[in-house]
Amino acid sequence: MRILPFEPRHAEAWRDLNVAWISRYFAMEPKDFEALDDPQGKILDRGGHILMAETADGEIVGCVGLIALADGGFEVAKMTVAEAARGTGLGRLLMQACIDKAEALGAPRLYLETNSGLAPALGLYRAMGFVDLPTRETPYARADVFMERRT
Repeated sequence: MRILPFEPRHAEAWRDLNVAWISRYFAMEPKDFEALDDPQGKILDRGGHILMAETADGEIVGCVGLIALADGGFEVAKMTVAEAARGTGLGRLLMQACIDKAEALGAPRLYLETNSGLAPALGLYRAMGFVDLPTRETPYARADVFMERRT
């Protein structure tokens, strides 16, 4: 398994992986479509990054976005692992890649919004040093947990 930066050839996998997990647990929201339909314009051109997880066979089985924040930090967004790759430690590998990228860029923090019903994700985030923040305004109806990790 290797983690590599997003390339235009990854656009379909980026969208498909995220639509699959979001649709499984929630409803797709307008903000989802923005990031999934235009990763270049909505994330990369604004100072963010997208990381893709690829198997030795070249199959894309995971992804995560880092959306640039005004304070120099990044929001961890659209992190998912293909159903067949769940339970393999790939989520931890993707999150560590986010932490490493943020630290290399001198970002002060990583921030994320998630849902209280996603227990495995919450466990991963807490195990990797994220702490809960007070509730705040968000464009996502499903977001009810807010967390950050100082780098």
